[in-house]
Parts: sequence; structure tokens; C-alpha cells
Amino acid sequence: MTTSTRVEVLAPRRPLDDLVADESLPADLTVQVGNAGAPIADSVPLQEFVASAGNLSHAQRMTIVQQALLLLEGNYVHLPLKAAMHAVNPVQRLRLLRARLGQQTDATMAPERDFHREVLSIFHSVRDLHTNYVLPAPFSGKIAYLPFQVERCVDGGAEKYIVSHLAQGVSTATFTRGVEITHWNGVPIALAAAVNADRFAGSNRAARLARGIDALTLRSLRLHLPPDEEWVTITYLDAGGVRHELRQPWLVGPNLPPMADADAPTVAAASRGLDLFADEISRARALLFAPQAVDQQFSDVQAEVETEPAEAGAELTTTMPLFFRARSVVTPSGTFGHVRIFSFDVEDALVEAFVDEFVRLIGLLPQDGLVLDVRGNGGGHIHASEFLLQTLTPRPITPEPVQFICTPLNLAVVRQHKDNPSGIDLGPWFRSMEQAVETGSAFSSAFPITPVEGANRRGQQYCGPVVLVTDARCYSATDIFAAGFQDHGIGPVLGVDDNTGAGGANVWTHSLLKRLLELPQPNPESPYRALPNGAAMRVSIRRTLRVGELAGTPVEDLGVVPEHRRELTRRDVLEGNLDLLNAAGALLAAMPGRALRLTSSLDGGGTLTLQVTTAGIQRLDVYVDGRPRASTDVADGTSTVTVTGVAGADVVRVEGHAGGELVAARTQQI
Repeated sequence: MTTSTRVEVLAPRRPLDDLVADESLPADLTVQVGNAGAPIADSVPLQEFVASAGNLSHAQRMTIVQQALLLLEGNYVHLPLKAAMHAVNPVQRLRLLRARLGQQTDATMAPERDFHREVLSIFHSVRDLHTNYVLPAPFSGKIAYLPFQVERCVDGGAEKYIVSHLAQGVSTATFTRGVEITHWNGVPIALAAAVNADRFAGSNRAARLARGIDALTLRSLRLHLPPDEEWVTITYLDAGGVRHELRQPWLVGPNLPPMADADAPTVAAASRGLDLFADEISRARALLFAPQAVDQQFSDVQAEVETEPAEAGAELTTTMPLFFRARSVVTPSGTFGHVRIFSFDVEDALVEAFVDEFVRLIGLLPQDGLVLDVRGNGGGHIHASEFLLQTLTPRPITPEPVQFICTPLNLAVVRQHKDNPSGIDLGPWFRSMEQAVETGSAFSSAFPITPVEGANRRGQQYCGPVVLVTDARCYSATDIFAAGFQDHGIGPVLGVDDNTGAGGANVWTHSLLKRLLELPQPNPESPYRALPNGAAMRVSIRRTLRVGELAGTPVEDLGVVPEHRRELTRRDVLEGNLDLLNAAGALLAAMPGRALRLTSSLDGGGTLTLQVTTAGIQRLDVYVDGRPRASTDVADGTSTVTVTGVAGADVVRVEGHAGGELVAARTQQI
């Protein structure tokens, strides 16, 4: 291997003449400047952006600290857990910061960056990606980025860090997709990733490391200050094993807007479970690496979608490309469906459309087995995540229950909305929280956010075996989805990390809490005050509990542990998850296959005729409008079942049994 080193620079929108002429570069190093445009429009170099930041007054800083204290003391459901598990005291740190601010003036206060760093550190100390200080203007809505992505994998038993994606038009002669990074700013890459992991909140080691790797190249400036360094020096090995160095300046540009409004007093905002960091990173990656999907998602032109089953190896067109990717994959174990779910973050009006599109996609994929992949999904609307579960199992879905922590402030919010004045019904939690004054209960009684009827209205739509693929970036509503998948025995969970991100909560913004205490009429006693300059905060308001065999176990900090564990390989990173899908296919092939297809007709005399096609099913039970009407033994193939005396019937449900167990079901409007 050569010992010489070449320094290359991936250019942003304008040529880096000042960097090329930088006298700090050693004389024996050559610099190659690419000719690419900035992958995100309106990007500027980091140093130019930083120069525009910083105008909070002393009074505005005091407001931020006082409101942070209010949220953590009065609303934060995980405060006792976090103090115990991580030996932290964020409330006392905020009190100390408030005391120090009280001794300062506009003339003597510390630089704004130091203030933001301290508040961010306090929020990060609880290692809760739901509980955030969101930076004010000009940080909000911006991302700092490098125009490539780094992923960790295992190759030949050794840990490797590979460049998996490059933004369109960005490259040098040797810095291409697939190069192996060995050092980051002179630090061995594994150590750099580990050090970076400690700077970013995560409930467990796997979650922290995953976010530390993400933050090597992408930083949401809503949640983190810009990098201290203006550029990064990356040492890497090219395809021939020759060592090179890349000097890449940080760029700052606008991110895609959020897909849902978290501040409006709506059911969607109150039913939100979202890792804001993961959501910001996911949208930024779409801008950088999938601009066509962004254009399609926001286009007024309706995508032309397939109506026939996907051919082996083919990808389906989806009307929601920032939410789904669906394809048929060929593995040594057979041909199966693969659906990637990138986000659950939809508004109330789109929850049903979200489920409709999922049902449409899985109906066009092979019915012999489905790989459901939620890696990197930071969550979103809890209803959307739990509504999907029913489509994959014949068993009734029990949504995860949630609890408030009992505080006077939470009680005031719940009392204001116990009679559903805004459409946000907090009535079920009110009685137990009111009684907590006498009982001393730390938490309210537990009730689900997701309506039970909505979680079971459609019933099973896919009868084949299903494997769920997770990683440590799965968080919040995706944690809830993975927990429900496991708790209802839908299928095995295959994890590329030891557990999911372990975000077990419903998250509300400071702005939402403020609005809730002002509805249905203004409340002069509300302690919430508007935050300055577009600053914001979020807090875990209700904690989620498991159901089934793990009933009552909190999701927070524990997450969902997969039954099967598999490291990503180099082929996974560079060849469309080839080895991971082969492993998932092997799991699917070992599971029993089922099929249950149903057509129905009702004549004028009240006789219902059912044509039922089955595989792997021994007995059919028929329910009409919820009442048992028929039961018959069947073999593989098509059977005809008739039910008389059901004139005016609306809904038929056919349940398939094998070995005495319910294994498949179909629900259909007559």
C-alpha cells in the first residue's frame, strides 16, 4: 500500500477557491476540486451560515429556561425512570442555569452558542429522542450535511465503514460508492463513530451508535448546533486498496418540511410518536439521494400504478414514495414480497389512505411470504402504525395502552379535555389522575391512544408468513408497531441491531400543550408562555406499555429485542440488502404457508354464497354481522359455503383454523 496521500475536495455550489488556496495545506499535498453543484438548492458553506446566527436577548433566554423547567417538572412522563437509569438530574441543571442567568445581563451574558449548547446538553442527558430543545431561527428548518452517506457493516468478520450513497453529480476520481473509510479527522473511524454516539441522545448503546454514524454526515440544526469544524478530512481506501484523503466542507441548506403539523390541536398531533432527529435525517436523505421520490411525492400529477401482481424481481410504483417502497425479491428460498416503510408520519386525513396504499401494495406482491422492513423509521402517527397490524394477522389487535405521570399540570391539561372539547379525548385518564391526589399513584391508569375499533375494522389482508426487519433507528410509533407485531405473534423479528431504538412514548410539543390549555377558551392561569425566535420544545407526555405476554412492560429504554439477529454485510450496503433479504427469505420458507381468498354474493332470499379458496387450512368458521353462522372442514382448493336467513347482512368474516388454532381470516363487506 502506498504511503502517499492525496487530498480531494467535493465542491459545493460555488468553487472553493478560498479553500484551494488555503495556506494551511501542506505543500506536498495536491487538491482536486470537483465541478458538482450543491445537491440541495440554496446551500451555503458552514462558515457563512454560522456568521448569521445569534440574537437571543437575556429575557428570551430566561423564558426558554423557565419553560424547559415547566415541561420537565410538570409534563415529562419518564423523569423518574431517566433519573434512575442514567443517574441524571436535568431539573437541577436547569435551576442552576436559571440562577446563573439571573446574575447576568444583556451585556455580560455568555455567547448564544454556549447557551444553546448547555440547554441541548441538559435535554440530551435524559437520552430520550422524544424530549428535545428545538433551536430557534436561523437554525430551524436547516440541515448541515456532507454529500454522502456512511454505513457500518461486517465484511469477512471485520467491522467496516462504507460509503453507501453519493448525492447525484458528486464524486471524485477515487471517492466513489463502496470505498472504505478508515479515519475521520485523523481518528480511527470506529472510535470516531463511538465518540460521536455519546453526543447524541439514544436510549441504548445500539441506538446511540446508529445515530452517531448518521451524524457523521447529517446534522439537523433544529436539534443540534452546527459542527465545530468547518470541514472534515476523511481517509479512505479506494477499490484498489490505495489510501486517499478527502477534505469535505460542511454545507448548510434547507430541509424538506415536516409531513405533519405537530403543533396544531388535532388528533394527529396528540397521537404522535416521532423521533424528530430520525425524521429530519430521513427527509434530508430523500433530498440528497432520492430527489425523484421527492418530486413524485409533492407532484400534482397522480402516479400511474400497477394493477397486476408484480413480476419476480420487479418494483411497484407507489403513490406515497416517501413512505413506501415495495418490490418482489428473488432469494434462494423463494420469491417473496419486500415492503420498506420509511415513516408513519401522516396527518389524520391521510391515515386511511396510508393503510389503503399498504394494502394495495401487499396485495400485488407474492403471497408466499412478506419481508416487512422498518429500518430507519422514526415513527409518526401512532394510529397509522397500529392500524397496519390488523392487515397481517387473523387475531384481534390490542393497541398499546399509555399513561400520564400524575402532576398538577398534567391534571389541568387532562381536566380541560376530559369532555373532548377539541376532538382530543383525554377523559379516560381523568379519574385516575384526579384520584392520585389521594392514592399517591405516580402514573395514571393505562388506556390506548389508538381506537380499538379502527385497529380491527379491516381485518387480515395478507395471509402468508411475515418477517419484520428492524434496527436501532426504529423509534416511537415504529417501536410501538414492532412491539405490537411481536406481542400479537404475527411473525419473527429479524434485527440488524440488538434491539430497536426504545422510544416508548407519545410526544407533545410545548406549543400543543400551550394551545390545549387555551381551548375551548383562553386560560389566564396557563403557565405556558410563547417561546422566542421560533424556538420549540417537545416532551414525552405518555409512556407506552406492552401487551400480550409482556403486558405492562414499558417500551422506553428497553425496546423490542429481535428473535433473530444478523449484521449487515458489504453486499447488504451496496447491493440492495442482498444477504439480509436472503436471511429473511430462509425464515419465511421455514414457516407454514396459508392462503384464504373470499368472494361473496347475497341473493334476494337472504342466502349468502361464499367461494373460499384455501391452503394450509383445515376448518372454516363463518360469522355474519358478528354472529356465528356456519362451520365446515376444508382441504386445499376452492370450497363453496352457503348461509341462509341473512337478508340485509352487511359484513361476513371467515376464519380459517389449522391444528386447532386460528391461522387466517378475511373480513368483507357483502
